[in-house]
Amino acid sequence: MFLYIFIIIGSIILDQLTKLMVVQHLDLYDTTMTNPILSITHIRNEGGAWSIFEGHMWFFLLVGVIALGIFSYLLYKHRYKNKWLTVGLSFVIGGTIGNFIDRFRQGYVVDMFQTEFIRFPIFNVADIFLVIGVLCIFIYILLYDEEKSHR
Repeated sequence: MFLYIFIIIGSIILDQLTKLMVVQHLDLYDTTMTNPILSITHIRNEGGAWSIFEGHMWFFLLVGVIALGIFSYLLYKHRYKNKWLTVGLSFVIGGTIGNFIDRFRQGYVVDMFQTEFIRFPIFNVADIFLVIGVLCIFIYILLYDEEKSHR
């Protein structure tokens, strides 16, 4: 269980520190190039992914609380199962809490990473952890289905 708590807390700390650094060192809507692939742009996202449902903060807070409850229950229930599942759930919980903190405190999420090689919505560290978590869970599902089909 220590590993899962470490991942969750570590994800939250990295996310919040990154957002704090962007807010302190980059004015809103300013961009700094880090390399030809990635730039840092300080924006406020008042919606969800791709800014959908912009301005509906209470919806996202409610969904966040429900999601945290479900993911926490699943992590506890399956804590002794395959690491792909439990580590994935831990990253999803950490990413969800990271963005939830922003929405609860500020009414928006600070986003900063912008890909230069493809038009993609600007995202943050919590979003990266959410994607990592979903990928781990997807790998678990693929492996589980593979084991299940061989029985």
